[in-house]
Amino acid sequence: MDFKEKIRVILDYPQEGIRFKDITTLLQDGPTYKAAIQEMAKFAADKQVDIVVGPEARGFVIGCPLAIELGAGFAPVRKKGKLPYETIQAEYTLEYGKDALAMHKDAIKPGQRVLIADDLLATGGTIQTTIDLVKQLGGEIVGLAFLIELTYVGGREKIDSDYDIFTLVQY
Repeated sequence: MDFKEKIRVILDYPQEGIRFKDITTLLQDGPTYKAAIQEMAKFAADKQVDIVVGPEARGFVIGCPLAIELGAGFAPVRKKGKLPYETIQAEYTLEYGKDALAMHKDAIKPGQRVLIADDLLATGGTIQTTIDLVKQLGGEIVGLAFLIELTYVGGREKIDSDYDIFTLVQY
């Protein structure tokens, strides 16, 4: 299946010169969405995943169905202040400043096998911060799975090379 065919590219969004990859068109097509999740699950099938971790918000729409497909749990990563229980957090650098992501401090038990899933690997900042959070909680990262990778941005090179990385579609 050509998943790239189902992803709408919007020119000059959110600013001039950007070619935004809109996955809503893929998500709206039930059989394609299901096939995409199943392809990602094939990557993780032999990794004995205990829990899938996904950063907000599009990491939820990839991570949750992937967790169900794998028979695993799901733990959300959210912006600081968005989770109701006690959290841990890690900062990351934005173009103009810093921000922080958080997880519940009991989201992962030490030694649990973790698959990190998101819609997009671009700069690698969000994923590296998610990796840092999982490590703080003692999780064992068994892989990273993305619907899309923007190879020209170089995010893969900014992530520890120890990780097994899967991308369904590359631009």
